[in-house]
Amino acid sequence: MSSTMTLDRRDFLRVTALAGGGFMIATYLEPLDIFAQGRGSAAPLEPNAFISIDANGIVTITAKNPEIGQGVKVMLPMLIAEELDADWKDVRIVQGDLNPAKYGNQSAGGSTATPNNWVPMRQMGGAARHLLIAAAAEQWGVPASEITTTPGRLVHASSNRSAGYGQFAAVAARMTPPALASVALKDPKAYRFIGKPMPGVDNHKIVTGQPLFGSDIKLPGMLHGIYQRCPVIGGKAVSANLDAIKALPGIRHAFIIPEGVGGGSMSGVAIVADSWWYAENARKQLKVVWNEGPTANDSTVGFSKQAASMASQAPQSTSRTDGDVEAALAGAAKMVEASYEYPFLAHAPMEPPNATAVFSSGKLEMWAGTQQPGGVVNTIATALGITPADIIVHLPRMGGSFGRRLYNDYVIETAVIAKTIGVPVQIRWSREDEMRQEVFRPSGYHHLKGGVDASGALVAWRNHFVSFSNEAPPPAAGAPTQQGPAVRPAPSSTLSPTEFPARYVPHFATHVSMMPLGVTVGAHRAPGACAISFVIQSFLDELAHAAGQDPVQFRLDLMARTPIALPQPAGGSGGSGGGFNPERMTAVLKLVAEKSGWGTRTLPAGTGMGVAFHFSHSGHFAEVAEVSVDANKRIKVNKVWVAGDIGRHIINPLNAESQVHSSVIDGLSQLMLEITVDGGKVVQSNFDTYPILRMRQAPPVIESHWVLSDNNPTGLGEPVLPPIIPAVTNAIFKATGTRVRSLPLTKHGFSWR
Repeated sequence: MSSTMTLDRRDFLRVTALAGGGFMIATYLEPLDIFAQGRGSAAPLEPNAFISIDANGIVTITAKNPEIGQGVKVMLPMLIAEELDADWKDVRIVQGDLNPAKYGNQSAGGSTATPNNWVPMRQMGGAARHLLIAAAAEQWGVPASEITTTPGRLVHASSNRSAGYGQFAAVAARMTPPALASVALKDPKAYRFIGKPMPGVDNHKIVTGQPLFGSDIKLPGMLHGIYQRCPVIGGKAVSANLDAIKALPGIRHAFIIPEGVGGGSMSGVAIVADSWWYAENARKQLKVVWNEGPTANDSTVGFSKQAASMASQAPQSTSRTDGDVEAALAGAAKMVEASYEYPFLAHAPMEPPNATAVFSSGKLEMWAGTQQPGGVVNTIATALGITPADIIVHLPRMGGSFGRRLYNDYVIETAVIAKTIGVPVQIRWSREDEMRQEVFRPSGYHHLKGGVDASGALVAWRNHFVSFSNEAPPPAAGAPTQQGPAVRPAPSSTLSPTEFPARYVPHFATHVSMMPLGVTVGAHRAPGACAISFVIQSFLDELAHAAGQDPVQFRLDLMARTPIALPQPAGGSGGSGGGFNPERMTAVLKLVAEKSGWGTRTLPAGTGMGVAFHFSHSGHFAEVAEVSVDANKRIKVNKVWVAGDIGRHIINPLNAESQVHSSVIDGLSQLMLEITVDGGKVVQSNFDTYPILRMRQAPPVIESHWVLSDNNPTGLGEPVLPPIIPAVTNAIFKATGTRVRSLPLTKHGFSWR
């Protein structure tokens, strides 16, 4: 989660004159204040923007956040340009380098760009417009209140005068900027950009293959390298045939990076050559003695067996209990018991991790596609023995990420290698590196019991969630349970105690057991939710079926209940279950049911419709999938309907539709994918063994529908994905009668048609 910084009297707008008579405006924090407050490292700041206007009226807007395909490079400038009342044809957008003193937090993750920037970016544009109006009022000798703006121009109607922004840029540069909180923002009825489809600023370069991404960076005298890690995750390099490697054609350097450099736990062998191909070919002749470590005992089969054993024993801890679950289950008219399982997943971005760096005179300059550029600076400084001020980080566009580039291991590797060799170097991972040295989405195991009463109402829910910890093994199974986890769970291996349907079932319990894990795991697109939704929404479907209830109405009835109140935090009132709002979710569920013709359409044999919803990353989404399954268990998703509530405005409808489509297709891919581990090694290595969805397998139609609620806009990069997975598996049940309780679907003989 990103924290929000409130600008106080020491934080101010800085206006600077530019050569040629223009001006630039940015929120500015004194660097000493930043570091004194701990803001110079990974601690997030409230986002701020940067604007410059030259004498010709050309408006250059800096897009401060990393761009990974989520559209933020055009969305943030749209907010600024809206309140500036700029003429879009005169707007130029540039990518900002890492500069927290000027821009605040620069990160991509958690679908936070929209909620964190919705107000500050508009305030920034409004402040610039205020200065231009003040400058025109001074020059024309009229009250500022009489001046209005049209796109890119200032107008004084009573004297029939108007002029472009560029004419007043120099005068505006001498003026004292307003406090951001005092800036009057537009009535939404006057929006010209917000709510209008705006194409991506990089589209032309992308489709014409122009240099844009991190792997396109080229520097004079640059060498190219690879970094070989142990095939067993977390293993350490002991020795290697370095002399033999150095003797190969085109090889300039070969050396071991020991464990602990840069605070990392993985060591490996770096090979640097005149070209990446030379380095990659040399890797094939590399012979390394590895200390494989304890992860060599990890395996997917072993995890599943251990999870099954733990599920049959008393849980290690309890994260939530309401009512008397065991008594309610015993007294239920119908009880359903099911075990659900989902696998490890890789991110598989189309552009594998890479970074380019040059170390000279005690300073490092870095080009790195990273979602968390600020978070890596202090780590690099420690690894290289320099200060954060000696590091410059440029932010090239990234060819996908889905959470992988939240982790800066490849950036640190590049920095260490650059200092070691003393010349510019680009380290580029191969697809096999990316697939086998991932930060994986963790697998998980849920053992559920649920009960409905004679009227079909859900009265009891029990989940024993078996997950992972990277810490020391927890207490032996059978030990007395306790409130809260016995040890800290591995990243993204948690289940929130307020995850729906918690608080909406009178007798409810979530128990947790954890087993040790050496596999590196972390955030995947819609962290946690991308797996949890499959379990929750599938089991709700099972319970609706057992109750003889329509799946949509069963969910609506559940959300219509008065939720169990959360404990009140000190000094404040109780929350609403981590942001889940039953009224908002009810609205999107009703909308998707209406748009899909739920319950009103006659479908052919072998075709079914499934529904699911999920709340994550401040987005409420419900989805319906129509799925056909033939006699050979080949699946075709005919159509998907998506309904969402992300607030009162869809800032860029063109990008919103793209995010919906990409999330649905990403989720469909996950239905058939898995990463398996054997002896601590990842089995899959490329797209032949990890086959993402093909174009011909994608649904021909994906509809997007919106509920515009009275809430500030929130993000779209993640919350659309989780519901599509259970929507499809629930549709498979309707089409075939087969209930899918584990992924991938290939385990059950299904394939894409």
